[in-house]
Amino acid sequence: MIKQRLLPALVATLAGGLVHAATPAAMPEFVGTDAPMASNAIYFVMTDRFVDGDPSNDHRHQGGAHPTFDIPVSGAPKGESANIGYLGGDFKGVLENAGYIRKMGFGAVWITPIVDNPDQAFTGGDPVHWGSKFTDKGKTGFHGYWGVNFYKVDEHLPSKGLDFAQFTAKMHAQGLKVVQDIVLNHGSPAFTMPVRQPQFGQIFDKSGKLIADEQNLPPYRLDPVRNPLHRFYHAYDDLVQLSNNDDQNPAVLDYFVGAYEQWIDQGADAFRIDTISHMSTTFWRQFSACIRARHPGFFMFGEAFDYSPDNIGKFTWARNGGISVLDFPLRGRIAEVFEHPGSDYATLLDRLYLTNGPYANPYELVTFYDNHDMARLKASDNGFIDANNWLFTARGIPAIYYGSEIGFERGKAEHEGNRNYFGQQRIDQAPKSRIYQQLRRIARLRQVTPALQRGLMLPIRFVGNQASFYRVYQKGDTHQIALVLLNKGDRTARFTIDENLQPGHWRPALGGEAIAVASGGSLQATVAPHDVQVYLLNGQATRPDLVAQLTRLMQERGHPLD
Repeated sequence: MIKQRLLPALVATLAGGLVHAATPAAMPEFVGTDAPMASNAIYFVMTDRFVDGDPSNDHRHQGGAHPTFDIPVSGAPKGESANIGYLGGDFKGVLENAGYIRKMGFGAVWITPIVDNPDQAFTGGDPVHWGSKFTDKGKTGFHGYWGVNFYKVDEHLPSKGLDFAQFTAKMHAQGLKVVQDIVLNHGSPAFTMPVRQPQFGQIFDKSGKLIADEQNLPPYRLDPVRNPLHRFYHAYDDLVQLSNNDDQNPAVLDYFVGAYEQWIDQGADAFRIDTISHMSTTFWRQFSACIRARHPGFFMFGEAFDYSPDNIGKFTWARNGGISVLDFPLRGRIAEVFEHPGSDYATLLDRLYLTNGPYANPYELVTFYDNHDMARLKASDNGFIDANNWLFTARGIPAIYYGSEIGFERGKAEHEGNRNYFGQQRIDQAPKSRIYQQLRRIARLRQVTPALQRGLMLPIRFVGNQASFYRVYQKGDTHQIALVLLNKGDRTARFTIDENLQPGHWRPALGGEAIAVASGGSLQATVAPHDVQVYLLNGQATRPDLVAQLTRLMQERGHPLD
């Protein structure tokens, strides 16, 4: 009787066990980031210096006694030049080369600020000369960072039938997102002018009304208590003679939220934030909340020109606004490695911060090796090729400064040619460059490879001229493991990979024969000098030690306290 009573319960227990056994275990997700922008490598253009697509908007006679067009920097060595005036680049010049940018393997174009800048050259500050730094006398707002009306497009950029909204729509039609460079902490140079100039140190609202004016006064003489036009600014200086917007004034926040929401409505897909570290994390939390209330998940990354991860990581934390940053700490190591033959790939490892690091998510950092504010990478053609092979396979969202695809003005700082005019002729000739050819090869591979765009990164071996690592993306119906092999040496490199190696049929993404790897086996491959090979395995990660490593990377991906 007892046995008869227990039988139904036993059957039920066994049945439950059988059902449980028949149900496959949930597949773990291995994801570096799913931020949509991560799929798009970024091409950064200084709009005025890219291509003059429409000479009718050059305003060559603007400025009166302080002209703004074509102002060579004095003291240039023979055969070299730099310029601090407008040179004609515009929306049309970028749009007409959208195909060039897209075919190179980029999915987004970062353009310099589009807002209205002063109509004269600045007469204050220290004079610009060859190689000078933090000097603005005689310079114009060709770069876009001297905003005076943040609701108005600068007249040098649009053409008939091509305002900003039309520009972004046509870029989207070409398969390119538009990253808009924005400035909030400062406007134009505001004091030290011998005679006060119009627009400098002033800010206008959407209707053109003057709402802030430093009146050519040094900041310590501002009187925000009694003078309403001074309330937009801090009563102390920050960067050279630039106005210093008061991040504690709610009117400042309201002004910029309104301005930049306007540009999102007209098609901006993401923001690069200039000088983010010059305003408080409280301000950025408020700004981010306002923008993302209307545009959830809107991607933003800031520029904190600082090589300390402790100083820049805080901007990425959710409690501080969740804004990504340009990866300056890694950039410093990239220059060390790729500017110097014989350097060690291991130099890069401690700036990846793949677990318990300073960032909310290291995979959302924008990685780069040079830009408009620093000397361009001073490397050989092979150095550029090696740097690009790294940038487009390692974690992060790669950004390439215009011209770097051919080594344009390599090693040159701001007033030494860094921001020189590129032009249509160089673009048309670019495909002949080895740097361009190899960049296009690796960038186009990233463009179609989810693991390289969004996968976790698991280092294998970084020694001397060789580096090897996995990138793994596993979510939904996409299961992909990429094995990256890099050789920056002058001789063919041989790789033997067995660590955490998943058995399967590994396909070489850049040509060659597939390799079948048995359980417990190894993958042996050779990589030509200054080259890369990527082997792909489309399938779920199942090898226990690999799964364990990936699980740890997933669990410890961000900042421990964020």
